[in-house]
Amino acid sequence: MSTASTSDSPPPPAIRTPDEAIDALMQGNRRFIENAAVPHDHPAARERTTTGQSPFAAVIRCADSRVAPEIVFDRTIGELFVCGVAGNLPTPEIIASLEYSVGILKSPLVVVMGHSGCGAVHAAIEHEDDVTALPGGLPDLVTHILPATAASRGAEDRLSTAIEINVRNGVRRILDDSPLISEAVDAGRCKVVGGVYDLASGRFTLVE
Repeated sequence: MSTASTSDSPPPPAIRTPDEAIDALMQGNRRFIENAAVPHDHPAARERTTTGQSPFAAVIRCADSRVAPEIVFDRTIGELFVCGVAGNLPTPEIIASLEYSVGILKSPLVVVMGHSGCGAVHAAIEHEDDVTALPGGLPDLVTHILPATAASRGAEDRLSTAIEINVRNGVRRILDDSPLISEAVDAGRCKVVGGVYDLASGRFTLVE
């Protein structure tokens, strides 16, 4: 019996609009939660993308090892343009990377992906009065999270509240600091959204 070459595997359906991209991610997350992931042909995807890429979404994820967008959203090679940094912060370097995805690769969606129990946000809360107590370069990073911790004071679940606010602040910072991305959003070619991934349930929830 002969077996088909991975190159015979058809490419996945094209995802061209921001709403199609959001729907694809949310459906994939639902499959992940239900342990019903589709049988991806990763070798075929690897072969298809050897000479180029066309990711339908760019994702800023926290560097936390438990946050893996390709798995959480049930996608394969070449579909997500993933940038990782502790606290899912849109630093200038991260924003430039997102601009490459939106401006050059024509990705119709940017996602700021926070997660429950974020250590970077927890560190910002614990050291908001003196971030210099943190080791290495962490004070510079955590400083960018302080607006979210300040806004979360008085909340019943301060960590979860600060995590959501930090995501919203990230979305706002991308739009404020990147004319390229904001122009794509204004033209309807792209959306920038945020959400929080729950480590316990596996559920990704968009935040308004």
